[in-house]
Amino acid sequence: MSAVWPAARATVKRRKLQTAVIGLVVLCSTTTILLTLTLLSAASAPFERAFGQQRGAHVVAAFDRAKVSDAQLVRTAGRPGVRAAAGPYLQATVDIPQQWLWVPSGPLTVVGRADPAGSVDRIRLLEGRWATAPGETVVNWPGQGTPGPDKLGTKLTVRGAPALTVVGFATSMSKSAGAWVAPAQMAALHPASVQMLYRFTESATDRQVRDSLAAATAGLPTGSLTTTQSHLALKRAFSAVADSYLPFLTVFGVLGLLVSVLIVGNVVSGVVVSGYRHIGVLKALGFTPNQVVAVYLTMVSVPTVAGCVTGTLTGGALAQPVLRDAFSGIETGSASIGVSPWAYAVCLLGMPALVLLAALVPALRAHRLSAARAISAGNAPRTGRGLRVQRWLGGTRLPRAVSLGLGQPFARPGRTVMTMAAIVLGVTTVTLTTGLTSTMVAFGKHGQNNGAAWVNVEAGRPGLDQKATKLSDREIEERLRSLPGADLVTARALTTIRLAGYTQTVFADFYRGDTEMYDSEIVKGHWPNGPGEAAAAPAFLKQHGLTVGDRVTLYLNGRQAQVTVVGELIEGNPRAIESTWQTLARLDPDLKAIEYTVELADGADAEAYAEAAKALDPGLYVLPGASANTTTTTVVGVSVVFTVLLTVVAALGVFNTVLLNTRERRRDLGMLKSVGMTPRQVTMMTVTSVAGLGAVGGLLGIPLGIAVHRLLVDHVGVAAFPESMKDVWHVPQLTALALAGVVIAVLGALVPARSAARLTIATVLHNE
Repeated sequence: MSAVWPAARATVKRRKLQTAVIGLVVLCSTTTILLTLTLLSAASAPFERAFGQQRGAHVVAAFDRAKVSDAQLVRTAGRPGVRAAAGPYLQATVDIPQQWLWVPSGPLTVVGRADPAGSVDRIRLLEGRWATAPGETVVNWPGQGTPGPDKLGTKLTVRGAPALTVVGFATSMSKSAGAWVAPAQMAALHPASVQMLYRFTESATDRQVRDSLAAATAGLPTGSLTTTQSHLALKRAFSAVADSYLPFLTVFGVLGLLVSVLIVGNVVSGVVVSGYRHIGVLKALGFTPNQVVAVYLTMVSVPTVAGCVTGTLTGGALAQPVLRDAFSGIETGSASIGVSPWAYAVCLLGMPALVLLAALVPALRAHRLSAARAISAGNAPRTGRGLRVQRWLGGTRLPRAVSLGLGQPFARPGRTVMTMAAIVLGVTTVTLTTGLTSTMVAFGKHGQNNGAAWVNVEAGRPGLDQKATKLSDREIEERLRSLPGADLVTARALTTIRLAGYTQTVFADFYRGDTEMYDSEIVKGHWPNGPGEAAAAPAFLKQHGLTVGDRVTLYLNGRQAQVTVVGELIEGNPRAIESTWQTLARLDPDLKAIEYTVELADGADAEAYAEAAKALDPGLYVLPGASANTTTTTVVGVSVVFTVLLTVVAALGVFNTVLLNTRERRRDLGMLKSVGMTPRQVTMMTVTSVAGLGAVGGLLGIPLGIAVHRLLVDHVGVAAFPESMKDVWHVPQLTALALAGVVIAVLGALVPARSAARLTIATVLHNE
């Protein structure tokens, strides 16, 4: 086999263009697939890995102390289906009167634990130490990294109890508490509940979790189980934003894989067919059939490995900003978000294996050819293919160059089908991206109040090292309304609340004022405008099993209010619910607004209004009135990148087809030139040979792209697009898309067509 490598290396040098095509195709495809695998992995693997390391609780359950004893709860750990259990721990829900650092005002779940270890829910200490004495607390840190040692020693004010000194920051993948204290501290917090943490043998689905919990708590007093929290709900919340990107990247990944297989197979098949004479020469020199196969597989492997490595590095670099956007603003706990090693392994090993598999079939064709047959096949003119079509086209009134070009695809039907399939997928990608861009641009503008200028004004919050406001809540709103240019003004209060039946707290926004400015945020139902009404994002409703029309009970400061979900937002925080100021009056009438949104009148100067708002009170901070929608920017950016990659790949497929056709038809080109065909006519003939494929590919790819677009926008979990954002196709747009296939075909054919036009008769005869 020592002769294989020199022969393969010489073939690579002689076929530089085809080698470059293979490398570029593999590079673009590897980049696309790595991005898809990365997000697919990041949507589940980091959570599962961190959850397993901390032995997270499949269920966090709270029980009423007045109805069940500790001894009864301890016995539940030995019930069938319970793999491990921890507790009982005393649990109290305390009230935080004002925002403290990142913790909003409202209820905070505090649990008494002697240490962070245990058989279930091993809490990871990030900063400081564990609370061991009365008056100390360890606070849950929701973000990545740590808050820093400078925050240790600060006081956490609790309504109706002594302030707690923060001695540490920790994180729990089970989200079992917002803070932890020593068991001796719990008496001062007046706990009404007891917490149990369970790990079950069967917990893969919601039904299994419910059945396992029912078996564990069977026999306990009725009504003793007050709230539960499943790890599956936490996992869905963790990956909610990433899941919205996943359908897009999966589709592009599948398209990239299909295009790669088609074009690599086409390229390698063409290399073998156009190299029949070379195969015959190798066999005449004494190469065995297996060595000939090895030469061609080695020749393909060189650009494949180079393209695969480069594509993997490129995909890894592009994956970082995508992951950063996909997991921004959510509680990731101790989960490490990054590119999984297995994704690199799949690309580095899988893509070369795929290319070699695609190359094996045409390489085996070279294995079967004898030396004499290979040399004669590579030298003799090919006749009998597509002659009937050529004769029919020759009888039409089409120019001779056009009729000859349109007939060429029928000479190689297999190659033609693979090339057209690549064009169809390229047009599908362009169509899909055009639709997604239109949808996401409309989505990004939905909160901009019909194009009106607007300004956000934030009231000072001492917990964030901001100055306190001198004006009262109502006075700030009145002053903002009185400034020149103001049209509509709303005030928003933020707190955390508990939902009936759920352990983990959620954010709640309460609005007053001219809330009609938010009507465009609603995709189903209407914006809350009366007492007992609420709205939420699709992800929130899905995680809590709610739909428009359902009722849910909110708890805050020992009070409760029942609300009806009257609206579904286009998008929103998966952990937030929106309601009205009348509802807030039932829960906490003393809570003040922290932010004011001002929609300006037509022609008003936003900068002048912002300066006037700052002058009202030193504790007011003006925020940007509009910011780029992260989801829109990411989806559009990723779609454009993938479209460029796949369009380039499709054009390279056309380039390869035309290059092979011109090399195979050098004798025919020489004869045509000898009878008077001009270089311009040669170019026209060559481009026409694939322009027809591009036109057909466009007609097939457009409906396919529209169908995929509709499928994607109907299945995005974190957003609910209204019909106006889905119906983005118009006649001028479709007309332009119909030309996309022709453009891809012409771009791919132009360079080899001009090269064929420059061939001289003497050169062709010399090669013969």
